[in-house]
Amino acid sequence: MADQRGAPGDDGRLEESDRESVSDAFTDSAVDGSLQSDEEAAAEVVTRDLEALTSERDDYLETLRRVQADFENYRKRVIREQTALVERATEGLVERLLPVLDSFELALASFPDVDGGAGDRDDLEKLRKGFELLYAELFGVLEKSGLARVEADGKPFDPNVHEAVMQEEGEGEPVVVDTLRTGYTFKGKVLRPAMVKVAR
Repeated sequence: MADQRGAPGDDGRLEESDRESVSDAFTDSAVDGSLQSDEEAAAEVVTRDLEALTSERDDYLETLRRVQADFENYRKRVIREQTALVERATEGLVERLLPVLDSFELALASFPDVDGGAGDRDDLEKLRKGFELLYAELFGVLEKSGLARVEADGKPFDPNVHEAVMQEEGEGEPVVVDTLRTGYTFKGKVLRPAMVKVAR
């Protein structure tokens, strides 16, 4: 008869050593299952944390982009406001200097009417040249700031830049025949219309 040691007995019970082996096998299996479930749980936690960090990073990046855009808009607005303020101040100064230009023009226009001897004429010519230089220098500074004369003589009458104060008979469309007071624009904007005589 064969040796039946280690096999279940007639009563179906396992020997002690066999019971320990089976118990160890079940324990190892349970530990392996527990380790697998712990690893899966840890992986899920890491995945959730990574998604949360990615979402948080995206929120910060979006906030940063909005702040940068707001700052850039603010910077541009401040520059526009400062430029407009400087231009208004410059325009006010230029406008206050127009009577000075008018006085120069009147003074220069009065020179040919002065009579005198040869010596007086030479002195007057020097004086006239001095006035012309001063006038040219003053106008040059204002021109660099944006001032420009309104073209009038011989031009078609334009009510946007010409102010007709006198008129005479003419043919066809109204034309400016004489400028009584020079008009000026400042950076394209009419500062003062030219006072003109029109033929119509």
